[in-house]
Order: sequence, then C-alpha cells, then structure tokens
Amino acid sequence: MHAEFLTRFQHALGGSELPPGVTACDPAETPRRFAVYRNNVVVSLSEALARRFPVIRQLVGEDFFRALARAFIDRDPPRSPVLAEWGAAFPDFLARFPPLAGWSYMADVARIEFARGLAYHAADMPPLDAADPASADPEQLILRLHPSVMVMRLGHPAVAIWARHQPQARSLPLPSGPQTALILRDMSHAVPVEAIGPGDAALVEGMLAGRRLGAAAQAALRVQPDHDPQPRLVSLMRAGVIVGIKEVAP
Repeated sequence: MHAEFLTRFQHALGGSELPPGVTACDPAETPRRFAVYRNNVVVSLSEALARRFPVIRQLVGEDFFRALARAFIDRDPPRSPVLAEWGAAFPDFLARFPPLAGWSYMADVARIEFARGLAYHAADMPPLDAADPASADPEQLILRLHPSVMVMRLGHPAVAIWARHQPQARSLPLPSGPQTALILRDMSHAVPVEAIGPGDAALVEGMLAGRRLGAAAQAALRVQPDHDPQPRLVSLMRAGVIVGIKEVAP
C-alpha cells in the first residue's frame, strides 16, 4: 500500500490526479496547495539539473533550459533521494529532443558534465607512494588507476566546446572532428577535462582494463606508431591517480 501511494504521489507531481488521502486543512484548498508544492519540486529539480549541467545552461540560455529541464523531469524524474545519481539519461534525452536536432554536439557536452560529477564523487583512494619498488621489467607491471579516471570517445569537438565555457577561458578556434576526453579527479579535488590523442586513449584504456603496461603501450603504438607512453604516465602520477601497482610474471 505504501509503495502504491508513493507511485501515485510521484505521478501526481508529474500532473496526474491527486492520490486518495492527500488533503489540506480545508479540503477545497488541496488542488491549489498541491500545485504550489508541485511547482516547488520542479523548480528545485531544475536548479539541481542546472548545477550538474552548467555549460548546457549557458549554451541554450536560461529560459530554454527551464523548459528543457521541465520536459526532462516529466520524462525521467529522480528515482533516488541522492540527486548526484540523477541525470545519467540527460545526454541521450538531449540527443533525441527535437528542438535541438541541429545541435547534436550538446549530448556530448552533457556527457562530459555528467562524467565530471561522477569523477568528483568517486571513492577516495591514496595515490601510489613514489617510493614503492619498481619492477626490473616495467612492461610486466599492472598499474591500477583511481576510480575517477575515465576515457570518453566523443563524436564532436565537445572538449573544446566545454573548455570555451569555463571561467577565464580563452576564445580559441574550435577543432573539427571528434575528440577523446580524459577525465579524472586530481589530488586537489579538481576535475580537469583534457582532449587526448589516440595513443594516450589506448594506453589509459588498457590500464583501466587491467592490462600489463607493456600490452597497453603496444595497443597505443598500434593506433599511433610514434606514441611515447612516458609523458602520460608522468602526468597520471603527478595527478595522484595511479593508486596501485602489481608485477606479474612474463
């Protein structure tokens, strides 16, 4: 009975009729009072969505974003009281939203923004101690990366679009074609987004998959014959996102 009431109450927030048992001190006031509550919920959720997707809000403008948020809330309301978990479906919603049909890059920008939220809230793990013993054969090492580290292959220059809408961003020409994003949370709890090349993407994806460093480096060379893994490994170490090391037999 309680679960059924909650379901009907949630439907009522979306505009359906009020469930039995919902009333005010003056029953005649119930529809008006519930409408105020419904509006407050929509406003609160719209503000939460705007905080999660600030660049999308900048790109479409305040008025359009409010209408966009309302449409998304009606279609995919939160299913958990933890709002940080809400919004995963927003990028695909943007991709299918008819008024944005001419701006297909919006979905990729939203994917970056949602991924940054996931990275920011990822579990804490201490970085690898630089004094940990190194292998005589580094190719046999498996380096474990922090759970915030993600590689996102995007169909548009979405990293550059996202970067142009950050504080103090410089207005640079947009590159053409797709970009691949590296997202992580560094030791200062910042969540940078970097466009990386095919070699770095293959290297990091191999490490995320738990492959030996040598195998990951070979995968990078297959897609970028001149790839040097050292600069990327150094940057990952400096960011504090290499959190474990294991040596396996050849």
